[in-house]
Amino acid sequence: MTDAQLAAHLATVAGRILIEVRESGLFEGKPLGSAGDEVSNKFLLHALKVQRPDDGVLSEESRDTLTRLDEERVWIVDPVDGTREYGEARSDWAVHVGLSIGGEAKVGAVALPGLDGGLVLRSDEVAPLPEMPATPRLVVSRTRPAKEALAVAEAIGGALAPMGSAGAKAMAVVRGEAEIYLHSGGQHQWDNCAPVAVAAAHGLHCSRIDGSPLVYNRPDTTLPDLLICRPEWAERVLAEVRRIG
Repeated sequence: MTDAQLAAHLATVAGRILIEVRESGLFEGKPLGSAGDEVSNKFLLHALKVQRPDDGVLSEESRDTLTRLDEERVWIVDPVDGTREYGEARSDWAVHVGLSIGGEAKVGAVALPGLDGGLVLRSDEVAPLPEMPATPRLVVSRTRPAKEALAVAEAIGGALAPMGSAGAKAMAVVRGEAEIYLHSGGQHQWDNCAPVAVAAAHGLHCSRIDGSPLVYNRPDTTLPDLLICRPEWAERVLAEVRRIG
């Protein structure tokens, strides 16, 4: 099984497990989110230990020992991206399974189990990007949209599309539901490694909001901002961010 096939399989199975936990009827709200995080994380860690025993792992739901820094290959996973949305039985949550090689998000799969029938987007199966509408759409947090995103939307005449998890927002750009995902409110490497791998494979622009590269497997897990967008919009958006300061 290739790395990409493994990432997709793990994301798919973890998504199914999470749906089963939610449909068990035993948990609601925050307890549901906690149960989902724990069960999905245990599955992913055990599976990676068996399938890729020589690779490092960084997970949101496990203590970071920093031994991963000695590894060239590090799996970066988010067992439930959008725990609030998962706990509220919404559809805009995700499972992230990404592989960083030499600090770059090379392989990834993002499962969207909450959608009807479920969906997994992956770095090894690329579909053509759809035509863009005349008015660009920017996906933003449904609870705390980034001020830079709001300012850029106003500057370029864009429409806002509120959404939950980072993975759901990034995949909305991949799927053609939006053209720009600009985030500046703080994230960690597990929030965007897999989405960036998938987005980059589909030909999207992926960078920090100052245009610098996204670097993974650093000692500090924080990765505070990112831009995932259609390449046609990258230069304009980056220019507007610089202008905003």
